[in-house]
Amino acid sequence: MRLVSAPPHAGTHALFVDVGYVYAAIGLLVAGTAERRAFRVDAEFLISSLIDEARAVFPEGRLLRVYWYDGARNRVPTFEQKQVAELPDVKVRLGNLNAHNQQKGVDSLIRSDLESLARNRAIEDAVVVSGDEDLVLAVEAAQSYGVRVHLWGIEPAYGMNQAEPLVWEADVTRTLHHDFCAPCIFQQPPVTATPAANPAPQRTTGGTPPTFDQVWRLGGKIAERWLGARGREDMAGLMPGPRLPENVDKALLVDAEGELQFSLRPHEDLRRALRNGFWDRLNQEFGVTPHGEG
Repeated sequence: MRLVSAPPHAGTHALFVDVGYVYAAIGLLVAGTAERRAFRVDAEFLISSLIDEARAVFPEGRLLRVYWYDGARNRVPTFEQKQVAELPDVKVRLGNLNAHNQQKGVDSLIRSDLESLARNRAIEDAVVVSGDEDLVLAVEAAQSYGVRVHLWGIEPAYGMNQAEPLVWEADVTRTLHHDFCAPCIFQQPPVTATPAANPAPQRTTGGTPPTFDQVWRLGGKIAERWLGARGREDMAGLMPGPRLPENVDKALLVDAEGELQFSLRPHEDLRRALRNGFWDRLNQEFGVTPHGEG
């Protein structure tokens, strides 16, 4: 794919990110699989990296916002999607997710936003991070209003991962290579492993403990991660709670301590916060009214 930079100017630009395409392409390139449950993307870091990349392309330009297009069952946002929605300059737009984990309605959301912003002269440049041929008409419509369309793609693990008609229609194309993608992703460890088979990294017991809110949020993140790795049906076996099986509780603690690099074992209040965050996410997923921990 050719790599071309647009001439610098002081116009306004927006990023339109097709999350399904980006996650699958990064997964194949870095982790060797497009199966979303097999790896985790640091969405906040990825968005920051995309903004920095756009800043390099438009050094005198102004970012309107990042549009983050993803799928969710019944359009109910996941824990991760809620976290992304809280980020500055980011608007999360959700299509549906069918029984086969395929996104539905995402392309129409991208088309609608791209055409609307172009028609209302809200942007001069549109950065579209996608590979779907269904966006060709939207690109043409935006160009008819004078918007330059920059198509960014993830370096293919093999072959091509963007439709040729879309590549042909774009004004400028850019490839985000392995070095850009690798820091945004890490593969999931098997969550069924016991602490003995999967020892935790060395942790410190000194220093300033994390806050209750930080640990609660981490509990929700781990639940989200496990839902993706183990599958919804497997996690449903833990419901309705409020107690976790001993092996699962230990695995949750080890996972959290590994990420925090801090031992939670002397801090009963923080361990409770971790479990509460974990259960809050599962209760949200399965529509269960929260109840106190036993």
